Amino acid sequence: MPGLAIDRKWDAYGLTTAKILYGMPDHPSLLQTYVWQEYDLAPQFPELRRFLEFWQRELEGPLRSVTVAHKRLIRAGEYRSVTQELQLH
Repeated sequence: MPGLAIDRKWDAYGLTTAKILYGMPDHPSLLQTYVWQEYDLAPQFPELRRFLEFWQRELEGPLRSVTVAHKRLIRAGEYRSVTQELQLH
């Protein structure tokens, strides 16, 4: 069933927020926070992984920790089909 795969994908799709703690390149004893937010697929988080790979490859500040929060966009209880339409004017 092709539609079933799409439905499962949407079940995991949601807003992902990552709090990234990293060391300052010039001052290693100082830590800085960066907040990253993007729509991503849980639990693999391909967009976040791509961003962290880019960070490690291109930026000088070493990663110290990454804390991830994820909120699904659509849940079964939140979806309702439209049964009526009302037009004003």
